[in-house]
Amino acid sequence: MKISTLILAALGLGIAFGVLLNYGFPDAIAFLDYYFLSPLGEAFLRLIQFVVVPIVFSSLILGLTRIQNATQVGRYALKLISSYAVTSAIAVGLGIFLALVLKPGVGVTGFQIPENTQIIQQQSLIDWLVSLIPVNPLEALSTGNLLQTIFSAALIGVGIQLIGDKATSFVALIESIYFIFEKVLSLILYVAPLGVFALISSAIATQGLELILKLLIYVIGLCIGSIIMIGFYALVLFMLKAKPVHFFQSFFPTLSLAFGTASSNAALPIALQNAQENYGMREDIASFAIPLGTALKRDGSAILQGFNALFIAQLYQIPLTPSLMLAIALSTFLVSFSTAGVPGAGIIMMTTVLSAAGLPVEGVALVAGVDRLTDGLKTVLNVISNTVNAVILSHWESTSLEQTAEQLRSGSSSNT
Repeated sequence: MKISTLILAALGLGIAFGVLLNYGFPDAIAFLDYYFLSPLGEAFLRLIQFVVVPIVFSSLILGLTRIQNATQVGRYALKLISSYAVTSAIAVGLGIFLALVLKPGVGVTGFQIPENTQIIQQQSLIDWLVSLIPVNPLEALSTGNLLQTIFSAALIGVGIQLIGDKATSFVALIESIYFIFEKVLSLILYVAPLGVFALISSAIATQGLELILKLLIYVIGLCIGSIIMIGFYALVLFMLKAKPVHFFQSFFPTLSLAFGTASSNAALPIALQNAQENYGMREDIASFAIPLGTALKRDGSAILQGFNALFIAQLYQIPLTPSLMLAIALSTFLVSFSTAGVPGAGIIMMTTVLSAAGLPVEGVALVAGVDRLTDGLKTVLNVISNTVNAVILSHWESTSLEQTAEQLRSGSSSNT
């Protein structure tokens, strides 16, 4: 059986096993989760994280060496950021719109907010932007800071281009690192079904389905938002004539892993592999756009944060004034670019949005339980948004090349 098929089967078995434990053997949950499910799931995530940073670092440097010049790097980055901004704004607007229509916080009862809820203090936007610049590139690699790793790789890649042939031996070393960790990844994938089974079983067994029923509209709203946004990206692919069916078939292993692990970072190496080998994306674009998008592009977070902020406002019966709506929209838009690609990161970043909008941060306690159960679908959306934006860049570049070639042909014809 293919790895993707095994992962999908493990998802189904994990959900069934989690439900069985929750309803049939509740006394065994603590023991099995502590000694079996959680350690197995955590071990798998650590194995994936083992290859993420080396693959991102080496693939981005190799991608930059294949780009003709520094001007082309800037053009790629500018086009990607522009595309990210437009699509993220759509995701933010969708999340807010669904919260206004569905009113998930109206009529919710039966919850008690802890009096001593601990609030995790987040960096200000300026501090976050400054922190993107690493003091030491080796520290960025050793701590697994993906944004700093990308920044380091980008600077080194530009330096390689400037010195030319003198960097040949270093580029050969980076290429060897890439191929070594790509092979390690292929070995790790053989245990992916076990890891996915453990992670989803643990979430279902410990959280159960009762909490979902109490927050049914909240859960449904997030799922609807994610599905609508996925449909939007499918429409974009159709308009670009980028073969949507082939796209989803090519990235099916990536999406399966993303759903099971709820981690964009964990799915990154597979996404790079699927983009080039299955979908046929240009190597220079895939190795540049997909790592960058994994660090920055979070449409799932954009929908979640706006939807959740209005949920909290409705729960506390806070009037939705234009200034409050604007604060929610702007903070959600900015926070969506700084959410880590790991399970549960959205919960941590909720406090930033709620604080910026002046809403009670204690409301995070209400949704913490169901967040992991909706995290998988949001992560699938994150991966799709990242890879489709890479497709948009590829189409954009191809169109520019065609226009340049046409202009050259027209100029040659007029001269003759």
